[in-house]
Amino acid sequence: MNIHDSGYKKLFSNQTIFRQLLETFVNQEWVNQLDFSTCETLDKSFISQHYQETESDLIYKVQLHNYEVYIYILIEFQSTVEPFMALRVLNYITNFYMDYVANHQQVKKLPAVFPIVLYNGEERWTAPINLSDLIEQTPSLGAFALDFQYFLIAENQYSQQALLKIRNIVSTLFLAESHYDVDVLETELLNLFSSEADKGAVSLFLNWFKQLALHGRIATEDYESLETIYRNEEEVRTMLITALEKEKQQIYHSGHLEGKREGKIETAQAMLAKGMEIGLIAEITQLSQEQLLQLKAQLPVNEMLYQ
Repeated sequence: MNIHDSGYKKLFSNQTIFRQLLETFVNQEWVNQLDFSTCETLDKSFISQHYQETESDLIYKVQLHNYEVYIYILIEFQSTVEPFMALRVLNYITNFYMDYVANHQQVKKLPAVFPIVLYNGEERWTAPINLSDLIEQTPSLGAFALDFQYFLIAENQYSQQALLKIRNIVSTLFLAESHYDVDVLETELLNLFSSEADKGAVSLFLNWFKQLALHGRIATEDYESLETIYRNEEEVRTMLITALEKEKQQIYHSGHLEGKREGKIETAQAMLAKGMEIGLIAEITQLSQEQLLQLKAQLPVNEMLYQ
């Protein structure tokens, strides 16, 4: 699947998704020291005649101790590999630096810029990541030779098994791009709803699928299936909160644990009726899988929405 639109950039403009990209897929020690609470996308007023923002690139500013670090992300949508990508990225960064100097006249040193190329094409990435590999080595220029490289994240280099072990929004995005299987995505979206604290980021991810369906990139039925799961999970979450509140009141007024057990059973029955996984229900309600299987067997057939 090859998505070349502003929707992909919008995903990575979300701070939660940006953080997951770096912490999961950029294996650099300094990433763990970034203060992600300070991260912000580049202010448009900073952009002048040299650096021009496009739909396929994004710049973040993040604090690292007392320093500002810029993360440059070039999203490469082309189906064919760009052989001179290293030169292209270097050009973007030098233009960025030109603008930085123009807007910070008292600056003594340029800030660090970390360049990422995020590739979502189907072909294997074969282009050199180091500029020196694109330059003739005769004569040998030694210390005067240009030396620059970017950090490559090629989505199709990760196996389905590896991505399923990660289980966050970015790994699920990579699954959709490189190993598209709506049944797998249904399961992963269910997991994201349960485990991801930033529900806004999950909603943004779901909206990305909606845009794909609207533009004919995926089957409308696939998006509707994912949306149904998400909406039902939202209902169950509300139901769970209500049940837990009811449970607290019952325990407070009666002073007994029976109300607590009844509240868990009611919640479990509702979740089973929605077709949620036994393991996930057991984790939330603290009921055993054996108890849940018994409750499931007692449900009327017409209440089993997904069975």
